[in-house]
Amino acid sequence: MFEQHRETLDRALSAIAGRGYWSAYPESPSPRVYGEGAADRGKSDFEGRLGKPFPLDQPDTGSWIGAERSPYGIDLGITYPKPDVEALVAAARQALPAWRDAGPEVRALTCIEIVNRINQRSFELAHAVQHTTGQAFVMAFQAGGPHAQDRALEAIAYGYAAQTASTSSVRWEKPTKGDPLVMEKKFTVVPRGIGLVIGCNTFPTWNAYPGLFASLVTGNPVIVKPHPRAVLPLAITVGVAREVLAEAGFDQALVQLAVEEGQGLAVELASQAQIIDFTGSTAFGDWLEANARHALVHTEKSGVNAIVVDSTDSYKGMLGNLAFSLSLYSGQMCTAPQNIFIPADGISTDEGHKTFDEVASGIAAAVRRLTDDDAKAVELIGAIVNPGVLERVEHAPALGEVVLESRAVKHPAFPDAVVRTPVIVKLTADQREVYDHEHFGPIAFVIATGSTAESLDLLRATVSSRGAITAAVYSTSPGTLDAAERAALDAGVNLSCNLTAGVFVNQSAAFSDYHGSGANPAATASLTDPSYVAGRFHIVQSRRPA
Repeated sequence: MFEQHRETLDRALSAIAGRGYWSAYPESPSPRVYGEGAADRGKSDFEGRLGKPFPLDQPDTGSWIGAERSPYGIDLGITYPKPDVEALVAAARQALPAWRDAGPEVRALTCIEIVNRINQRSFELAHAVQHTTGQAFVMAFQAGGPHAQDRALEAIAYGYAAQTASTSSVRWEKPTKGDPLVMEKKFTVVPRGIGLVIGCNTFPTWNAYPGLFASLVTGNPVIVKPHPRAVLPLAITVGVAREVLAEAGFDQALVQLAVEEGQGLAVELASQAQIIDFTGSTAFGDWLEANARHALVHTEKSGVNAIVVDSTDSYKGMLGNLAFSLSLYSGQMCTAPQNIFIPADGISTDEGHKTFDEVASGIAAAVRRLTDDDAKAVELIGAIVNPGVLERVEHAPALGEVVLESRAVKHPAFPDAVVRTPVIVKLTADQREVYDHEHFGPIAFVIATGSTAESLDLLRATVSSRGAITAAVYSTSPGTLDAAERAALDAGVNLSCNLTAGVFVNQSAAFSDYHGSGANPAATASLTDPSYVAGRFHIVQSRRPA
């Protein structure tokens, strides 16, 4: 199990240092990659779980819970063991010493085996992600499968690198006038304690895997609490992890699932955890940061992602890129743009001067072209993940002048799916009460400003006060691009410049792109960097005379 993964670990360590392109897990769902019949087996495995209890041999109360319903209109009917929190915590604590004593290398190679087996279940996971999040199938396969697995491996590599940055033992000799002083010293990685991963509804695996594997590789047992609407992808993940841990001779309680019925479980578990990884609402993220002072808390919350349009030498490319970014998964991504700042007097382009209204109409027309054909649109925009998003879309026309109306789309394969195209609303810079908070979903604002300088000031101000995961700028002026970089540094947000082709602002590549920065209110950490893993363990020294 271990020897086959040493090369993978070495390549991952090289990748996090070099930051170039590398992926351990192919993103194409082609049978040439994953084998003939893999897609059919994955679908069959998923369908075989519907309407049945999900087996997990872990401490529970004896009752079963679960109420997942697909955004595509299907009741999953899967039930999960209701957790006994006290017993889960006790089991996790009991499992920790042997996992700690195994050392960083064994932990890393075991974790890679878990990810490798998860990869073999990518098609099953794709259907699970699709029918809990509303993502279209290909996106669910890629983001919920190989891309999430790459992020897991990245976290493993960072965790291993941090633990092995210095030697684990040394013979220490200090010269003296007589015999030297000689000591044998040993330095042991000691895990912080129980890790708690609180999952989200939209990207249950992609957002959970970094925290899960960063804690696990550094010696910490992990309790996974999925979002109530997106349990299955993480239940499958936990099942695979427990299977591998048992085969490797470790206690399965190193990874456990805690499914919630009602509310309050996350608060109860947070009081017992020493590490907390959370993705979700600002309100609960702020509560964790304020109240879980006993724990290392990493949160990713809401933000107002911004784009500044100054000028472009590829007008059609810019419009197409923006339209795709606004439409992908109906804007239900923490990286999706919301605020598009454009000078009121227009911009210069390779097609001549364009007025503000022409740019706004151009973006709307580009979105319309992408989403006019229902059968093609659903493969891009997916389905609306929950009723709250639908309510915001329906309310959006009251916020300003509508440039593009949202429309209901009929899904050819799932007649009960709730699908909506993006809505675009025109605002002015002084309507900050509207655009200065997140409107999660397929809602975007084109905002008229007095100048590009004001646009950059508003980017800096909104991100500094409300947070953002992404920002972007379009300009043919080197001076403006430099000014945009300074604004992004001031606000602590990752910046993309002049995206007109196959790279989009709401996509993030493992081993190269950092997701979030930890430098603005949208997130307290970056996925993943050295600081993301360093606080998950301590070094304890033992020394004795040689």
